[in-house]
Amino acid sequence: MKFEKLSDNKIRIILSIQDLTEKHIDFHSFMANTLESQDILLDMLEEAKKETGFDVQDSNLKIEALAMADTNFIFTITKVCPETERLPKKRFAIKRKHYNPCSNTQAVYEFHSFDDFCSFLQFLDDSCLFDIVQGIADLFSLYCYKGNYYLLLNGIHSEAIDKVRFYTAITEFAKYITNSKGFASKLRECGDLIMADDALVIGFKHFIANH
Repeated sequence: MKFEKLSDNKIRIILSIQDLTEKHIDFHSFMANTLESQDILLDMLEEAKKETGFDVQDSNLKIEALAMADTNFIFTITKVCPETERLPKKRFAIKRKHYNPCSNTQAVYEFHSFDDFCSFLQFLDDSCLFDIVQGIADLFSLYCYKGNYYLLLNGIHSEAIDKVRFYTAITEFAKYITNSKGFASKLRECGDLIMADDALVIGFKHFIANH
């Protein structure tokens, strides 16, 4: 983890995939707007205070997050002065919820259409990522539910080296479902299973490879 104090009111924090692993931080919880992600960010800011003297106490914050192709995450955090700037604000509670972080073994992504799913497959092929993502999880299943398409990942390998490249790619085409475990149960019960177990390969074989 690296800290760059850009000014008295702005700091940049660079976090690598190795940092996530060493700190036992789950990628999905980290990127979702949850209490867990707020706890993680607060811990980062406390460390930044020790390293650089950047203090955000009683400040409104503007937070910009960027996932890079080299698997680094860059956070630019700005202390906002309400009377001079009208920017989106995010204030954290003083009391924090402590939790035992664990790695999710399941994830669900929502595609607005089947064409979006096919565009994702085409992107994987064009970017030479298709073979890499096969090691991200044991099973990839595609469901249709209420007009949208959902890719369900089961048995996610937390140690997979290229998982961040996969997550970065898929979020360009689909939205991560925060309550993946509960929503996965709903998909199995109420959704229509379109492709079972190996949806990426099946979809590519039938809808991409022959185009």
